[in-house]
Amino acid sequence: MQPVSAQFLTALTTSHSMTVSVSAMLGSLVTVPDVPVTEGAVTVDRGSKVRRTLSLTVSDPKYLPWGELDPFAVYGQKLVVTRGIRYAGGQSESVPLGTFRINEPQGDTLYGPVTLTGQSSECYIIDDKFMAPASTRGYASCVDAMEFLIRQTLPDAIVVNATAGSRNPVCAIAMWDTGADRWDAVQQIALSMQAEIFVDALDRFVIADLPTVETSSVVWDIAEGEGGTLMTAARAMSRTAVYNAVVASGENTAEGGAPVSAVAYDTDPSSPTRWSGPFGHVPKHISSALWTTTGACQAAADYALFDAVARNVQLSIAAIPNPALEAGDCLRISHTGRKELAIAQSFSIPLTAEGSSSLTLRGGKEETP
Repeated sequence: MQPVSAQFLTALTTSHSMTVSVSAMLGSLVTVPDVPVTEGAVTVDRGSKVRRTLSLTVSDPKYLPWGELDPFAVYGQKLVVTRGIRYAGGQSESVPLGTFRINEPQGDTLYGPVTLTGQSSECYIIDDKFMAPASTRGYASCVDAMEFLIRQTLPDAIVVNATAGSRNPVCAIAMWDTGADRWDAVQQIALSMQAEIFVDALDRFVIADLPTVETSSVVWDIAEGEGGTLMTAARAMSRTAVYNAVVASGENTAEGGAPVSAVAYDTDPSSPTRWSGPFGHVPKHISSALWTTTGACQAAADYALFDAVARNVQLSIAAIPNPALEAGDCLRISHTGRKELAIAQSFSIPLTAEGSSSLTLRGGKEETP
């Protein structure tokens, strides 16, 4: 979760006045300092290649772009979005929701409204397919290789290594063909060091450990009843995306090595998904050209097994919006007399005072006293 004051978190649980700011920019120039938003939302989703997306509506048709330099045109124009709280004394506190490249503005030329969509900065890397074969040769570490691939597209990009201990292992040599997806390559390198990479609300490329309810600290409590922020909750359990073995394989043609592989099994006798138990045999296969030894494959399989055996219990809830949340945050949900820890998989933050925040939570685990 983004840093906010205790006063901010307390105010979310009571009646409060919200603030929203949307600024249009072209390069470093602010073209519209205060876009008059009539409705909209920012969606944050760990399961999407582009983590943050924006939908926005403006009533006045004058904002419909006609020329290449108009504020809402699609030639590099961006929107910077924040949401916050105005306190009783008139002071306010805001947090960023993201910086979004404008993709698709449209509307009625006479009456409006103008609607548009935007995406966080992963979209630039996705668009910039490799124009020639590329490799990680010459870059000793994983972080160095990711920075190189990102900054070929965005030279001023900020890359933050937020993994535990800022780990930065040696990067194996891998190659990608002409036309291959640059962002897929970056994500493969992150996966090879058992991490994920995404663009955060501050427009930074963040390399982070994969979140789990077992190792992550709770950053926000969502509770029912007076003083709580929970409005509705639904629960579902599924076998989908639950595995009890992980097969990791690597074949690196760039280094000319032989194919390697390793397997990790759920061998915990008390586990409901244990291998050869009543759950059955459900292996998951993963691969990367960056795993060049059996040891690297085993480490990847062991790491992936931790997430693979997690119960696929999804909570879909509606709550008072907390704009400081980040996908991957560990939350405590208190409802029906139970307390459950879960990871925020996706959520939406509205840009108007009406409406709640819809959250999908994964990996739920009941908290015991």
